[in-house]
Amino acid sequence: MSAPQTSRMRCAVLGSGSSGNATVIQAAATAVLVDCGYSIKELETRAAALGFALETLNGILVTHEHDDHIGGVSALARKYGIPIFATRGTRNAQEARQGPLAEWQQISPHEVFQLGDLEIQAVPVPHDAREPSQFIFRHADTTLGVLTDLGTITPHVVEQYRDCDALLLEFNHDPDLLASAVYPARLKRRIAGAYGHLSNAQAQSLLKQMSAPKLTHVIAAHLSERTNNPETVELCLQESSAASNGFKWTIAAQREVTPWFEVMPVDNNFSSLRGPRM
Repeated sequence: MSAPQTSRMRCAVLGSGSSGNATVIQAAATAVLVDCGYSIKELETRAAALGFALETLNGILVTHEHDDHIGGVSALARKYGIPIFATRGTRNAQEARQGPLAEWQQISPHEVFQLGDLEIQAVPVPHDAREPSQFIFRHADTTLGVLTDLGTITPHVVEQYRDCDALLLEFNHDPDLLASAVYPARLKRRIAGAYGHLSNAQAQSLLKQMSAPKLTHVIAAHLSERTNNPETVELCLQESSAASNGFKWTIAAQREVTPWFEVMPVDNNFSSLRGPRM
């Protein structure tokens, strides 16, 4: 079965958070999955809710080897014969745990490569993994960025993501909620550290630093269920949108599928999509 044709690039989040992450991106006849932190059964249930056939995937892109991003990758690739794209460091870390995979395609964290109808830019980020990479997708006249799991905003990240029409961006935690959480001190330091996760304020700072002239939509992602909440993130998005060109937003959830949205260029007017609440 081939993926259904779609003229514009579109994106749907099958789930996003500390317990699992998976995002589908499609353009024309090409469909890819960014990460798979779910079991095959759970992923199939979520894909069915979206009306998406996993066997139509042309590739699985892996950002890094943490379980909430890679836990189901090997099983998914084997079941459907889907090639996996990841850096050497991510590949080595995963294969040390689950054995070699014949369908693995090695990429550079600085590489631009073509996968069907999608041009994909890998972007290195500071995170506590072997060789983590996030991704930027281009198709026709639109650009979609996926940017989670980083603890520091680097000049390279700001420059690379500045031209995005839509951005899936980490809003992981609220520092006050993290400080009061029942977590070991070491875990708190890791989350808030330079190789951890973006706080709400850091995500807002990135949006300000980018001054992205084309940005029409932000998808807030990777919210912690224990140290963040959608209401706080929505206030942050309202503030950032008002201070910029008035982008729309969606808040992705851990326990629900966030439906498809089309990536639109800046001269198109479309309504705000509020994501499902946990």
